[in-house]
Amino acid sequence: MTDAAVVRLDDLAQPRFSAEAQQILEMMAAMAPNCPLDADALHAQASADTGLHDFGPDDYRERLDVYLASLRDIDGLHAAGVVNFYGQLLQLLKNRLLLTDLLGRHPEIDDIELRAPVVIAGLPRTGTTHLHNLLAAPPTFRTMPYWESVEPFPLPAEVGVEPDPRRMRMDVAVSVIGTVMPDFALMHEMTTDHVHEEIQLLANDFSTMLFETLADVPRWRDYYRAHDQTPHYEHLARQLKAMQFLRGGRRWLLKSPQHLEQVPVLDRVFPDGIVVFTHRDPVPVALSMIAMITYSARMHRSPVPVSRIAESWIDRLEQMLTALVRDRDTIGPERSIDIRFDDFMADELGVAERVYALAGEPFTEEARTAITGYLAGHRRGRLGNIETTYEMFGLNEGDLRARFAPYVERFLM
Repeated sequence: MTDAAVVRLDDLAQPRFSAEAQQILEMMAAMAPNCPLDADALHAQASADTGLHDFGPDDYRERLDVYLASLRDIDGLHAAGVVNFYGQLLQLLKNRLLLTDLLGRHPEIDDIELRAPVVIAGLPRTGTTHLHNLLAAPPTFRTMPYWESVEPFPLPAEVGVEPDPRRMRMDVAVSVIGTVMPDFALMHEMTTDHVHEEIQLLANDFSTMLFETLADVPRWRDYYRAHDQTPHYEHLARQLKAMQFLRGGRRWLLKSPQHLEQVPVLDRVFPDGIVVFTHRDPVPVALSMIAMITYSARMHRSPVPVSRIAESWIDRLEQMLTALVRDRDTIGPERSIDIRFDDFMADELGVAERVYALAGEPFTEEARTAITGYLAGHRRGRLGNIETTYEMFGLNEGDLRARFAPYVERFLM
């Protein structure tokens, strides 16, 4: 058995594409004249696509306008990138229309009681995705596959249609991502049915850290950070009820790095929720995360200002970890647990058992078998690894160690 490949990304600043990927980007670019980053045009198209006109409470419009302005600020935004963002924002508006319509027809959705969710909160590369998928292997928890996170509510004309057109559309999207960004799977595996994050649902209310990962948007970042996120987490809870109404489930398993700086909000909206905090040396984590973000930037801009993005994300990670150190104890030990990455890797099944115990769920033989089966087919790094260095991003190890020291002293010493 040979070791998985180690890939060196030497085209982050000036992306290179295969002939097939170039063809896809050119096809997208040809659509740009019909895909303006304009709020009125997006709303009109969302209504045309769904036949619906009620977007729900209109407070989201200011947030959308700020994000659109931030996207238009991007240096080097190429035509394919415009189409990419247009498609994402159009889907978010369609999701709002569809949710408002569903709630109007089924007001009993708001009466559904959400059982205490189990929430994983940790930076990317700290084992969160692995833990999320591992815990999702048995039928114990309700999770959302990637396709459902992007299109949680079916179009009126597609209700009950099999195979589900939403899955088929995601198959196409995943194929495009795999062609244009062939090394992305080494950093974050994404398939149509892969368990995904509720950060995608937070985007439907146009208030989420997801937007910061999709593009370097300082105007949006500052606006987002200046606002209390409680109403948007409440909107998330309402969507979870609607998804439960449509496709069942008894208890949600959630996961997002965004929650690290929203612990009091998480506690306010899910006061009985169980929170699993994952921890790992933040220095290599930061390098890995920045590699993923700068690599993904090729989807919308060229050249990519790698060092500037890296510097911005070091600031952002420091803010997140500072908030976590400050707010971690908002949720007491009866509802939370801290998992170090090395401990998790040394005893994956044992960590799963501890989470089940904290959540009050029986760790049945069925659960053990499902998790063991998942582990057998999903060894970490099996697809290969991305090589990262400080020099790639214009960063200095000593500076990063100093900036992240309070977090390390609190959770890793």
